[in-house]
Amino acid sequence: MKRVLLGCLLSGVVALPAFAALKAGASAPDFKTQASLAGKEFTFSLKDALKKGPVVVYFYPSAYTRGCNLQAHTFAVNYDKFTAAGATVVGVSLDNIKRLNQFSADPEYCAGKLPVASDESGTIAKSYDLSVREAAAGMKDSRGEEIGHGFAERTTFIVTPDGKVAATVGGQGVSPTDNVDQALKAVQELAGKKSS
Repeated sequence: MKRVLLGCLLSGVVALPAFAALKAGASAPDFKTQASLAGKEFTFSLKDALKKGPVVVYFYPSAYTRGCNLQAHTFAVNYDKFTAAGATVVGVSLDNIKRLNQFSADPEYCAGKLPVASDESGTIAKSYDLSVREAAAGMKDSRGEEIGHGFAERTTFIVTPDGKVAATVGGQGVSPTDNVDQALKAVQELAGKKSS
């Protein structure tokens, strides 16, 4: 009986999603991909963005879903605080660029302030050691449209100009708004260290 109970407990632990994202000090994989800002497409290059200062690379499951809508809105509202600390912010999801053009321009979410990048294949997310899972068949977004793509786990990386991860924010129990707050705090701490 004890063995059965122990086996059940262990299988439950194994079934839980692991937070295996890149940790502080790791090299952040460089990437270049199609992105959108205020509904206009452009090519986002992490290498180019790092020339201007730290970059907040935030992965989110899908545009037009409850938590992601809230997170994008919170980043947009606080965007000026990130830029005041010398940082660039980019969201990354498995959404296609057409969907991101709409999301980036939507005044309720990215509000034309926050660029969002397409990682349709999930390659970028996987390079950051994030798990990517398939959406359930028929899953719909907050507009009632079928999602039709996989999801990367919600995780944010603060990448310094030398290409290193300074901080990783995510995991179970970190709400979309806490994710933004913690990322802003990390960026402001970096700015404080740079000025002292």
